[in-house]
Amino acid sequence: MSLVVVLLGMGVLLGAAAHTSVTVFTVAACAIALWLAVFAVRERIGRHRG
Repeated sequence: MSLVVVLLGMGVLLGAAAHTSVTVFTVAACAIALWLAVFAVRERIGRHRG
């Protein structure tokens, strides 16, 4: 079930990305990448301590 939700979400996001400008898409992609990097660092630190 979760795979269906993920695929549906990806389809909606890719469809929305196709209708935005390259600048907006690039800024959003950078923001998401930064958020994922911060999340990964926090998880690594949390696992290292515990």
